[in-house]
This record gives sequence, structure tokens and C-alpha cells, in this order.
Amino acid sequence: MPFEKFDLENLDKERRKAIAKSIRMMSVEELKAIGEEVFKYADDPWREAFFRFIAENPGCTFHHAITSDGVNIVYCRDKDKGMWFLPGSGMGPCRRRGSETMKEMIAGAVEITPLSRISATH
Repeated sequence: MPFEKFDLENLDKERRKAIAKSIRMMSVEELKAIGEEVFKYADDPWREAFFRFIAENPGCTFHHAITSDGVNIVYCRDKDKGMWFLPGSGMGPCRRRGSETMKEMIAGAVEITPLSRISATH
């Protein structure tokens, strides 16, 4: 699938597993650090888009995940907006189904966390 048209709507099982395994909340500082590492050049248009996405969603709770083939997904749960990027290859917004998938994954991560803590302490 060309990454310019990446869409979570057609995720295969391997990608979904990788997202479920890697998804976590991220602070703005952590996201900015990823942006600095991935988009090193000031004139990179993807850099501008990445940092604009963060700036346009102040105070949001962000989640970050990586698919099995290296696509990074950043999702703002509070505003139900997301974006994807593959370092060096492409970037774009998450579509409706992609946002729904991220919500499902976040809900799954929230439900799983307390159970893992319980089983780890007993």
C-alpha cells in the first residue's frame, strides 16, 4: 500500500497487534523529541506539519503507536484527530476509521492495564 494513502481502515492483523502492543500516552515533550529526531531539517515540510499538529491541539492527551512496518501514528483523543508518518517516506491525517481504530486500541490498553497490575501483584 503506498504510504501517501496509508489508511488504518485496511489494517491487517499484524499491524493491529503491533499497534496494540506499542500504543501509549505521550507528553508533548516526548512527541517533540520524536519530531526533532525524525524530522531533522528545519525546511522539511513534514516537520512543519508534525509540529503544527501538536501546536493545534494544546492540552490534549496524545497517544503514539508504531505499526509492524514502521508507520508511526499520533492520535489526539480529546479532539478525535490523528496523523500518521513513515520517516523519510510520507505523512497524512488519520481518516474516520483510523480514528475509530485508535479509540478502540486506547480503550483496550486502558482495560488491559489494571488487569496486568493485578496479576503481577498476586
